[in-house]
Amino acid sequence: MSRRLLPWALLAVLILAQICYPLTTGATRAGLTVATVVLGWLLSVGHALLSRGARTAGALVAVATGGGFAIEALGVATGFPFGSYDYSGELGPKLAGVPLIIPLAWTWMAWPAWLAAVRLTRPAPGSAGDRRGPGWGDRLGRVALGAVGLAAWDLFLDPQMVAEGYWRWRDAVPALPGLPGIPVSNYLGWLLFAVLLMSALRPLAGPAVDAVDGRDAPMFALYLWTYFSSVLAHAVFLRLPASAVWGAVGMAVTAVPLAVTLLRARRDDAGRPAPHRPARAGADAPA
Repeated sequence: MSRRLLPWALLAVLILAQICYPLTTGATRAGLTVATVVLGWLLSVGHALLSRGARTAGALVAVATGGGFAIEALGVATGFPFGSYDYSGELGPKLAGVPLIIPLAWTWMAWPAWLAAVRLTRPAPGSAGDRRGPGWGDRLGRVALGAVGLAAWDLFLDPQMVAEGYWRWRDAVPALPGLPGIPVSNYLGWLLFAVLLMSALRPLAGPAVDAVDGRDAPMFALYLWTYFSSVLAHAVFLRLPASAVWGAVGMAVTAVPLAVTLLRARRDDAGRPAPHRPARAGADAPA
């Protein structure tokens, strides 16, 4: 399988697993949750490796997977920055009270969130900003948008996982309207760590992460699929209408501009005349 097709194949398997999620219950659903997270991690890390090389993939694993485990272990032990909470035993083996798949989930969505932020903040092709490369303003904008794009996903994730009993808070007050059982501190903690994650990714990964091209289409598809499918699943299949609304509003900050940008680029590409290719000698000669 070619390097370009592999991410698409993994994305297709991931989507199939997520479609099956609301059709299962109990231990089967928990096992499917673990499998989905592992697939998402393989997809994002594999794409980073194939498209940007070992340095970028290593940086992503170090910052998102390693950092994700560290912040979760700190959270379980001290209650900072998410609030005081405990994981159940349904998500597989734990280390320091943290299921090993949890930091994989951070990695799964951190990479497409970063690439979406780069796509939305890059200067117009051929402009002065494009020629000189991203400045501090561009980089700060990317960190902010990438962090929001990642943290807003938790408006879907936590209500869904808490409803399944995979983790719980000891003190869930104050909570967002319609989302009992999850303190506001959790979402603020997600945003704090997302900012730290995005701030560290660029220096460690190198300049390769400041550009996007056609190879990143699977990651954009992953981000948009996550957004639109989560809205549908929470509103219809999982019967979590409040998280459908909160997640739709929060993740729209990144997802909606990304969808519009990609549609405009596709329309512009379709409207451009095809490059002229000179005919081969004799190809159009009269018979």
